[in-house]
Amino acid sequence: METVAPLRRAGQRLLDAILPPLCLGCGEIVATPGTLCLACWPTFSFIAPPHCERCGVPFGEDLTAGSQCVDCLTRPPRFRRARAALVYDDRSRRLVLPLKHGDRTDMARACGAWMARAGADLVAAADLVAPVPLHWRRLFARRYNQAALLARTVARDGKLRLAPDLLQRARWTGSQAGLKAKERRRNVREAFEVHPRWRAGVAGRTVLLVDDVLTTGATVEACAGALQRAGAAHVDVLTLARVVRAAL
Repeated sequence: METVAPLRRAGQRLLDAILPPLCLGCGEIVATPGTLCLACWPTFSFIAPPHCERCGVPFGEDLTAGSQCVDCLTRPPRFRRARAALVYDDRSRRLVLPLKHGDRTDMARACGAWMARAGADLVAAADLVAPVPLHWRRLFARRYNQAALLARTVARDGKLRLAPDLLQRARWTGSQAGLKAKERRRNVREAFEVHPRWRAGVAGRTVLLVDDVLTTGATVEACAGALQRAGAAHVDVLTLARVVRAAL
């Protein structure tokens, strides 16, 4: 056992010499794989308090603890709480799109670690970690589910049980891109269901639902509804990035 660690370090040094680790933001060489360089780090909009207690959208000014945004007060979401590591903008899009469509599965480890830190309180309260599922047709075309890769890191960092097949898509919904909020909600209504083998195991549990981007919340709310119908006590949501409207 004593020789394993030195051999692993030597192997890593050799690998870094051949294929040096690159910044996830700009591609410059960095000291540690899966990180941002000093120049890129401050250009990413990481979300920190103050933010809405319910959906996690950042506030422009410091408010009292437990404050909620107008949207959550007007139309409370089906999930209990949502958190995200980053604001979804031009910079974070350079992480999300390669991870989602460009086979950059290597990004999931660092991105999942940022998520685990941003949603530390959600991770601490969770019993199960589950990804938003892809329809089998999309999974076949893409070959992997980016939400599942992120969920694996979050579960590992939080020492939680990962339930990769907790939810499944009951029907094909197509793309949500270009749809308005009401159209998105209508499109994914009853599109998800709890896998039969998990129906007994989800009752009374707190589920941490993981996805890459929270846009209007329609997809995660549909997932939360399926989990609640199966008896889940609470559903929290953790994403890599979230859309923030300019008015906020």
